[in-house]
Amino acid sequence: MEPLSAEVTCNGRKRKRISPAAHEEVKRLKTEEGEETLESEHSSRSPRISVLPDRLQQPITANDLTELLHYAALGKTAGVEQPSWCRLHHQKKVKAVNVVMIEGLSQSHFYKHYLTLQHLRTNYSTRVTFTPSPTDLASGIFSSEVPESDDPSVSQRHNGSSDLPKGLRVHPVITKFGTKRKGLTAYVLPEDEMVKKHWPVKGMPDFQDFVCTNSVDCVTDSSPLYGLDCEMCLTEKGNELTRVSMVDSDGKCVLDELVKPPNRILNYLTRFSGITAAMLRPITTTLRNVQTRLKTLLPSDAVLVGHSLNNDLVALKLIHPHVIDTSLLYRRAFGQRFKLKVITESVLNRQIQTEEKMGHNPIEDALAALELAQYFIKKGPRQVVELHIQELWGYRIIEEPEDLAPAEPAPPQSHRFPDVLQRHGRSVAFLGKRSDIALDLSNQQWLNSDKEVSASFRRQTRCPFLSVLQLPSLSSHLKKSFPHLEHQRVCAHLRDLCVVLAGPLPTGSSEQEVRRLFRCCGPLRNIKMLNTTVRVHAEVEFELLEGAELAVRTLNGLNMQGQSIKVQRPVYESMLDADLTLDALVCDNNTHLYAVELNPSMADSVHISKRVNGHSLNAKCSDVASVKKVNGRHSQPKKKSKLSEETVRETFGLFGSVERVALLQQSGKHARHASIRFESSEGKRAALGSSEDLRKENYLVCPSLTPHHLPSWTAVTTPTTSVERSHMHISSQDQEMDLLMGKLDRRLQKLFRYLPEGTLSVVVLLGHTSDHGLLPGLCLMEIKQKS
Repeated sequence: MEPLSAEVTCNGRKRKRISPAAHEEVKRLKTEEGEETLESEHSSRSPRISVLPDRLQQPITANDLTELLHYAALGKTAGVEQPSWCRLHHQKKVKAVNVVMIEGLSQSHFYKHYLTLQHLRTNYSTRVTFTPSPTDLASGIFSSEVPESDDPSVSQRHNGSSDLPKGLRVHPVITKFGTKRKGLTAYVLPEDEMVKKHWPVKGMPDFQDFVCTNSVDCVTDSSPLYGLDCEMCLTEKGNELTRVSMVDSDGKCVLDELVKPPNRILNYLTRFSGITAAMLRPITTTLRNVQTRLKTLLPSDAVLVGHSLNNDLVALKLIHPHVIDTSLLYRRAFGQRFKLKVITESVLNRQIQTEEKMGHNPIEDALAALELAQYFIKKGPRQVVELHIQELWGYRIIEEPEDLAPAEPAPPQSHRFPDVLQRHGRSVAFLGKRSDIALDLSNQQWLNSDKEVSASFRRQTRCPFLSVLQLPSLSSHLKKSFPHLEHQRVCAHLRDLCVVLAGPLPTGSSEQEVRRLFRCCGPLRNIKMLNTTVRVHAEVEFELLEGAELAVRTLNGLNMQGQSIKVQRPVYESMLDADLTLDALVCDNNTHLYAVELNPSMADSVHISKRVNGHSLNAKCSDVASVKKVNGRHSQPKKKSKLSEETVRETFGLFGSVERVALLQQSGKHARHASIRFESSEGKRAALGSSEDLRKENYLVCPSLTPHHLPSWTAVTTPTTSVERSHMHISSQDQEMDLLMGKLDRRLQKLFRYLPEGTLSVVVLLGHTSDHGLLPGLCLMEIKQKS
């Protein structure tokens, strides 16, 4: 078969040029990173938790938290599905679950006392906004019911009966997937099963030279499916790739490449591959070329579909964590597998790999695998088996004899969460103030202070499997204050971190000109002109912390009409520790980078302060968008580009593997700001070290500062009308509260040390509901790893 035309196989885009020095720095950092790979292999297979990207900036509810606790404590073996908003990896290795609820505290308290809460901010990597519950959270956890499983093996173990026909009860598809129709994530191969079946997995010793795709941690039921199939030939080194084909979720072919193996070919396997010597003779495409094309074509949340797909990934020397294998969907008993042509003919009523064709057509095979997976997901396992059990699996459903007396029904069993745990032999405990909790009194301890709760819990000889602790002391202290006013003060303080003061500006400068100058650093919230009798200044408020940080870094010292303007943060009493707070936020975002792509007019404004041939370039604000004359030549404005995830990955992928790119879109405008998450901190460090080279490519960069869930909180904060920034000061009440928060943080650290390795630790600041509105809480989650 002829290879595809050049318009399909060629990218045609010009790579951005980064200096050789930058490349050397990246090479050095990657070498250091490689030396740490063996140490990180064990931790990569430890249990860990992550929030789905599309849910990170949405508050969770008490029901969402309970959903996580059910899965963490019971898992799929008890028929409990993954939570809808997060992913708990390697759940079977979770040894215990501990929940600490802190009454009276909200998300605003956490960020106001951010530096004081050192344990919470450094040991809990996952945070999400928590919506205050109208009912008692502890009572809700213990009275919640575990959903009854649709998995017949689980149903029969726990209920003793099943309404399934006998032929379906033991069918390999039903025993694996249950009977109900589910989303595609239910059929994605888990990582532990991939390791067990020797699939290419990152960190495993046999696949260290494999290339990883730019894939997110978790996929959703709306993630796109891509069908993949490869053909191989036999060389001196074994089977090697000769052709790769891929189709998108609509069945459209997006890749079809012939590939020349690097080693001498012994057998083209034409009968199966369809590849001949004549076909490969003019081909120059290498395995590396194909790997690069696949990384470019696949979206970050793509799910690859294929038949015995592990063979294709090995041939591609490619690691992709989210896969669906049709040979494991349409499974047979005792580990046997159907051939793709057999399933396709029985289920899709279509013939492939026919005798009259010379070899297999990988496009045809990739499409068949894709459609088989889509059919399975759409119909559900039970309907697939019922429709095709005779023609595919070769036997009929056995009906129960009508005259057979029904079996005696088993007595109903409670599905309440603690009851299910105790039936599994797992201990449950509650420690806190007296509450109406659906739990045996023998498993409760009623205590009135945080000190008593902490000491009593740590005195236990063995940590309960599920423990819920309630710390009430701060609640009584906060009742003396006005929590809504406290919330407004913290919102004002956070907005102060997004503000810069600029001046003196040239006489006659307008708000529009200031906006044009500062928008290169990030989206703007507000500009206030400060006109004195002599000079003009401006107060510029950004939407994000990073915008203010970039403005201070890049625009301070800007030469305008012969005078240098100063760009600095405001100095209030409440802002005296702002630099320490920002440094702590940088440490917490150790793999994240903030980047702005400049259009030509923005780029001109940033480069105004640069010296040209030894002379300062003077400019007015209004000159920023105009054509400049430098050294007697006019530089014409360039055509505006549109920032995309692909261009960001291409540019910043030179510094390290990019795990995720989030474009920060403003309403009605093209995205020009991006949050970039590298797989390791070395990639971020390398990019920051090459900031000057990136600026030449019209990118401004700085470390990410904004916590990833924070925009969901700022969106619901109330405007600060009653608290003026200029009058904010530190009161004796603030100092007392800071001492109490420090004591709380140390107490939580002692509790965390007591927990066994592999414990899912959840700390919930419950938030507050009042007549003034909702003050959001905060949920912090971490799985304790080996010290």
